[in-house]
Amino acid sequence: MEIVLITGMSGSGKSVALHALEDAHFYCVDNLPPALLIPFVNLELEQKEERLAIAIDVRSAASLPLMPEQLDILRAMGMTVKSIFLDATTDTLLRRYSETRRRHPLSGKAKLEGERALIETIEYERDLLSELREQAHVIDTSLFRSAQLQSYVKSMVSAPAAKLTLVFESFGFKRGIPMDADFVFDVRMLPNPHYESELRPLTGQDIQVQDYLGKFAEVAQMKQQIHDFIAHWLVALERDHRSYITVAIGCTGGQHRSVYLVEQLSQAFANQWLTLKRHRELDAMR
Repeated sequence: MEIVLITGMSGSGKSVALHALEDAHFYCVDNLPPALLIPFVNLELEQKEERLAIAIDVRSAASLPLMPEQLDILRAMGMTVKSIFLDATTDTLLRRYSETRRRHPLSGKAKLEGERALIETIEYERDLLSELREQAHVIDTSLFRSAQLQSYVKSMVSAPAAKLTLVFESFGFKRGIPMDADFVFDVRMLPNPHYESELRPLTGQDIQVQDYLGKFAEVAQMKQQIHDFIAHWLVALERDHRSYITVAIGCTGGQHRSVYLVEQLSQAFANQWLTLKRHRELDAMR
């Protein structure tokens, strides 16, 4: 059986992720108490279900400490378990709650009132979910549209099971650093195609930009140094039981240099490791 566990901050997009998994032919269950996880899986085994998506969130706060042991039991039973944690900045979550006028599920826990109370509640939720976050692949949804998040979730679950998956992500510093990054590399010091009028509307996926950047020794040096750093530590990271490593590469706008390096590096590692690639700014425009 293939099991996808969806957890994360309230307001970060768990319902959107579940809809994506439902489209991918998973049997989906929302807000399952952790204490019922193993009995529920056993029941679905009897029903011959092969793909389950289960959302567990802070509404089950009292039994969240059970989750690490529950996941270990499922893996010992031979299940393929992928754990995805959806996150977003506090400012983003505040805006989403303001737009939807929904109450936070932990409302009333804070000692203050108004926006300050909501901020305090969100930070309290972060603390409750911190252990689950550490054991999951984190997706920062702060700048995502629903369609973008659905696409990312589908790409993750469609990837074959592997001990460790490398995720290369390009981004623009002008829109902030991704919260889901394990490693961040700044490539803003490299030659910028933005200042070449014929290259400005293109991206790092276009051959003209690739040819331009490929001419510079410092670009090749940066690519090699990032490659060597990641390659050196991958075995140790896998030994530490990591399932996903997200390598974020940023330039000013997330259109040319970072996209080029993500394309090059994901291709370089693809022969030895399962790799996924994302382009945060480009994906947001599609």
